[in-house]
Parts: sequence; structure tokens; C-alpha cells
Amino acid sequence: MNRNLSIAGALTTAIGMAVALQAAAAETPQVVKDNMARAQSQHLEKCYGVNSVAKNDCAEGVHSCAGQATMARDSKSFVLLPAGDCLKIQGGSTKAM
Repeated sequence: MNRNLSIAGALTTAIGMAVALQAAAAETPQVVKDNMARAQSQHLEKCYGVNSVAKNDCAEGVHSCAGQATMARDSKSFVLLPAGDCLKIQGGSTKAM
């Protein structure tokens, strides 16, 4: 009987942790909110494929936040640049690839 209780307790804990992690992931980090507000107020656009390692403003589906790019010129990580400048940079794209 104790074994069944232990297993049930472990499962309950695992499910609780999964729900908590999912809820935490659903919240938008403050740095992302700040970057998007800055982009709108300063007329900046997302420029993909021109970042340096750990020098990105955010990403699409790869990681959740600024400064988390693990490789340079990541086609899914973007930096915010003045509108029109992205396409002047070799490899720059205004859409995630």
C-alpha cells in the first residue's frame, strides 16, 4: 500500500510541476515587452540573421528572450533595427527563416 501511495505522490508532483512550468512559459518576459514597446515607439523592425552570439533582442520559436542566441547569424533570432536598414545588410531578412 505504501508503494502505491509513493507512486501516486510522485505522479501528482510531476503533474503539478508540468502545469507550473507551462503557466510560467505562457507569461511574456518583461524584456520582450520592453523590446516590443521600444520597436513600436522608435519605428524599429525585426531583422533576422544578423545577430552575434548572445546579442539578440528576441527570437521566433527557438528561445524565449533577449541575449539567448547560441549562434551568430541565427535565422530565427532577430535584432531591432531602424526600418529599412535590415535589407541593406547581407543575410538580413525581415522574416524568420
